[in-house]
Amino acid sequence: MGRPARLSREAIVAAARRILGAEGVGSLSMRRLAKDLDSTPMALYHHVKDKDELLLLLLEEHAAQFPRPDLPPEPRDQLTKAAQLLHDILAECPWIVEVLASDDLMAVSALWIVENIVDGAVRCGMTPEQAVYAYRVIWYYTAGELMLRASRGEHYSRPDAGAHREKAFANLDPAQFPRLSALAGRWPTLTARDTHRSGLIAVIDGLLRQTVG
Repeated sequence: MGRPARLSREAIVAAARRILGAEGVGSLSMRRLAKDLDSTPMALYHHVKDKDELLLLLLEEHAAQFPRPDLPPEPRDQLTKAAQLLHDILAECPWIVEVLASDDLMAVSALWIVENIVDGAVRCGMTPEQAVYAYRVIWYYTAGELMLRASRGEHYSRPDAGAHREKAFANLDPAQFPRLSALAGRWPTLTARDTHRSGLIAVIDGLLRQTVG
């Protein structure tokens, strides 16, 4: 009674997952993790080499939770479906986008999504180089949309959220900002809509016209 639980890789990963879910990547450190586990950083290093290895374990754990569905045989549909899956998997855990933004850490278990985006693009008529470019554009769009949505959700959970925007729009000069003044009352509703899917289709249409058409 009263003794701390035996330290294990599973316990470390679970504690790290709790910190990431509640506070984000910036709050996760080996020192913070050791404190939460009533342990020491040196004790943690017996189970994980460093923070990067811990993050890789978490990425693989999350990727393994998602089944690998059959994708449509038509190339463009395959490309679109795989790109949507990329968004849906990342949307479950916004902190993953922050980790992947380093462009170094990645879950091998999730690379089948990237494979299918690139393969679908090549089968649409792109060169391999153009297909990688298309993937990068889709990734930037997806990551940006998710990061902004997460930031917006955090900001608008505050009691005074939106006050500055409302004041700014209320003081717009219609002669200088005719379009924005006309949209001022609808702006919060219009910008809060989930338009990822339609935006993704527009991005893919533009990429195919640019590289194949």
